[in-house]
Formats: sequence, C-alpha cells, structure tokens
Amino acid sequence: METGKLIKELRIKKGMTQEELADKTEVSARTIQRIENGEVDPRSYTLQMIAKALNVDFSLFIDNKTNASQEDHKINNNNWQGFLHLSGLIPLIFPTLIMWYSKKEKTEEMSNHFRAVITMQLCILVISVSGLWIYWKANQPIPFVGGLLVGGLISIMNAINVMHGKSYINPFIKSEETNSK
Repeated sequence: METGKLIKELRIKKGMTQEELADKTEVSARTIQRIENGEVDPRSYTLQMIAKALNVDFSLFIDNKTNASQEDHKINNNNWQGFLHLSGLIPLIFPTLIMWYSKKEKTEEMSNHFRAVITMQLCILVISVSGLWIYWKANQPIPFVGGLLVGGLISIMNAINVMHGKSYINPFIKSEETNSK
C-alpha cells in the first residue's frame, strides 16, 4: 500500500479530517491532501509528525516504502528476464549474451534464465540444422519450419510468463530451481 493511502486510511480510522491532521502536524492541509493523493512523497520529518499525530509507530511508514520499492524492483527484474527470453527468438546467441552480461549483477536469477534461453537457442539450432538436412535429402520443409515455430512460440510464452511473474517452460532443463519462481 502506498504511504499516502496508508496515511489516509489511518486518519479516517482515527476520525480525523485533513485539517485536524494538518493542525496536529504543523503541515498545511493542502500538503496532507497531496500526500494522501500520492502527488508528493513526504519527507522523513513530516512522516514522523504524521505518525505522532496519528499515534502510530513511525516504522510503519518506512516499512511501507521499502515494500513498494521492492515490488518495483521485482517488476523491473521480471521485465528484463522477459526480454532475455524474447532474445531467444534471434538465432544468434550474441544478443542474449550481451543482455545477460549487462544485467547479471543487477537482477536475481538472471543466470537461470540465461541458461534456459541459451539451451532453447541451441536446441532450435540443432532442430533447424536437422530440418535443413531432411529438407535437402527428402525435400520436406515441415521439420525445419515446425522446429522454428515451436521454439519461437516457447520463447514468446516464456517471455510473457516471466513478465507476469509466473514460471517459465523449459523442456530441456529439468532442474526444479530454474523452472520455478
């Protein structure tokens, strides 16, 4: 929950108006309104005054900010991991390698996702080469095209799943650690 919404909820539970809270905190009613609407982030001193006026522990607001920051960080990690899975659509390993190298220190579990994408790309490459050989020998393009389509669909589904915080599909690595979140 955002800090402003939490303050509003606590104020209403105490039966206070914004003006009454402003009088007790020496902050303007307009500032209280802007804080509750999420238009501004209150300073530490202001949060201490509000906590005192609402008769709650100041750490309640600090913990709330930390949780919101962690949630934003997790969403960002999921997006980067999703982009990493999308890079599996490109038959070259270099874009995936560059993306992993630039984010490996900044996001959790990036190495697990990297291994899954590289494994998928190598499998698509083997299927493609095998499919080309079959096409050359038997004049049948179905294995080649089918392998590319299945690999591409798995990469897209994995990207969508990871961006939504769900587990990804990796039929080639059976490790429970890499296949669950």
